Amino acid sequence: MLYWLMKWVFLGPLLKTLWPTKVVGAENIPETGGAILAGNHLAVADSFFMPLRVKRKVTFPAKSEYFTEPGFKGLLKKWFFTGVGQFPIDRSGGNAAQAALDTATRLVKDGHLLGIYPEGTRSPDGRLYKGKTGVARIALDSGGVVIPVAMIGTDKVNPIGSKMWWPRRLEVRFGKPLDFSRYEGLAGDRFIERSITDEIMYALMELSGQEYVDIYAAKAKELLAAEAAGVKPSVPAQPSAPDAARVPDSKVG
Repeated sequence: MLYWLMKWVFLGPLLKTLWPTKVVGAENIPETGGAILAGNHLAVADSFFMPLRVKRKVTFPAKSEYFTEPGFKGLLKKWFFTGVGQFPIDRSGGNAAQAALDTATRLVKDGHLLGIYPEGTRSPDGRLYKGKTGVARIALDSGGVVIPVAMIGTDKVNPIGSKMWWPRRLEVRFGKPLDFSRYEGLAGDRFIERSITDEIMYALMELSGQEYVDIYAAKAKELLAAEAAGVKPSVPAQPSAPDAARVPDSKVG
C-alpha cells in the first residue's frame, strides 16, 4: 500500500512536476509476468525516477545498510525501504548474498518486476562498468526476460556526494527484452553467466551511449581513491563491450 501511496499521492506527482522525463520504449515492459529490469546506475535518484515511469510495481534489492542502521533514523529508513517493496542484499558475498539472489529469483518466478543494477554500485564517473553475474543467475533460474534500462541525466540531478537534487530534464530508455531461454539448465556455468552478463552490458552501452570500462565499478572507486591520495593508477577503458557480448549466439542450443 505504501508503494502506491508514494507513487501516486505523496512523492510521484512532485517528482513528475519538478523533473519532466522523456520515456522511450515503455511498450517493451510486459503487462504481466515476471521480468528483470536491468539498469545502469548513475545516482540514488535512479531508483525513484525509473519505477515512477513503469505502470507496474518494481521491486529493488537495496544494500543491507539501509535496513540495519541503529536509532530512530534507522527505523525510519527500514520502514520506508520495506514499505516501498525493497529488500536487503548483503554485498559482502557468501550465504547472505546467495539468500538475496534466491529472493530475487523467487520474485521473478512469482510474476513480479525486479529492478537490478548489474554494476553493483553507482558509477563513479558516469561511465558504464563491468556487470556482476548475479543478474545472469537470476535470469537463468527464474526464466524471466531481461529488459535493459538506461537512465539519462540522473547523475546531474543527484551528483555523488550531494544531498541536494537539482532540476534537470531526464530520459528513461527501455530496451528490447533479452531472452536467455536458450541457456536453460546451464545456471551455475560461470562462462555462460559471464556471456549473458556481457550481453546485457553491451545492450546497456548501446542504449545509454556510455563509454564502457572493463573493470568493476567498485574497483574503479578504489583506483580513483588511490589517485586522489597521490597514487596515479590507470583505469582502463574500452569503447565497446566485451567481444563475447557481440558474438551472434542465436543458434546456441
